[in-house]
Amino acid sequence: MQIVMSTPRASPLAVYRRRLKRRGMVRLELHVRKADVALVRGVAQALADPAREAEARAVLRERFGATKAKGLKALLAAAPLEGIDLARKRDSGRRIPL
Repeated sequence: MQIVMSTPRASPLAVYRRRLKRRGMVRLELHVRKADVALVRGVAQALADPAREAEARAVLRERFGATKAKGLKALLAAAPLEGIDLARKRDSGRRIPL
């Protein structure tokens, strides 16, 4: 007699999270004050609604910015530098008698 072992099924939670990942969704956990719960849920619903998502993103980006720069180099790379002269005259310093 041969015992046939079946392959274990993926848990329903794993299947659900895989399905979300294929749709480009990410699970996010937040801790907010009790008074802000309705506000945060409203923002999440507006971002998930195809009719309101573009407007909600535009308002949020305008108010809070797309992303924060990470470090001085990224901050300088993201800075608007049009019209600013960044060239400086090379100076070899002063002569010092040794």
